[in-house]
Amino acid sequence: MAYVRTILTDGHPTLRRVAKKVDPAHLRDPLFGQLIDDMFETMYAAPGIGLAAPQIDVPKRLFTVDLQDGDEGHGPFTVVNPKFTLTEGEIEATEGCLSVPGYVGEVTRYERVVVVGLDREGKKIRLEGEGLFARCLQHEIDHLNGVLYVDKVKNLRKAETQAELDAVEEAASLS
Repeated sequence: MAYVRTILTDGHPTLRRVAKKVDPAHLRDPLFGQLIDDMFETMYAAPGIGLAAPQIDVPKRLFTVDLQDGDEGHGPFTVVNPKFTLTEGEIEATEGCLSVPGYVGEVTRYERVVVVGLDREGKKIRLEGEGLFARCLQHEIDHLNGVLYVDKVKNLRKAETQAELDAVEEAASLS
């Protein structure tokens, strides 16, 4: 049975540490499988479209993602020890984060990325992303590097307009 875990907020030291690489042998451990199940449960309950392990106080290089948009290429995925193999273009968009609730701001990110890593069974996985999916992948990898979107944001502000509140809802799902 999967459990909803507490999502840490800015100020907690785990969010500012570089997460440790996962030993692929640990992927066979039932407790690691439970961690992944808990991450999906927590992400969906938030509700969100991405969650990095450090956000639930687990300093490991692992995140879950599912845009829940009906496109199989957008999840659900577990990505362990992710690395970028391609980054191109630039785009600025409004972002937020479950670890910085209620705030938004503009962040410049790569427009297109390719990420490689391992899935929950230890098989190699390659994800190509553009638009929201690319932003989500970058946002989650930032978490693994101890970086929060507020470190890159322009015009950080409390969400007030309906458009900003909608952006908080979408952007919070980037966590």
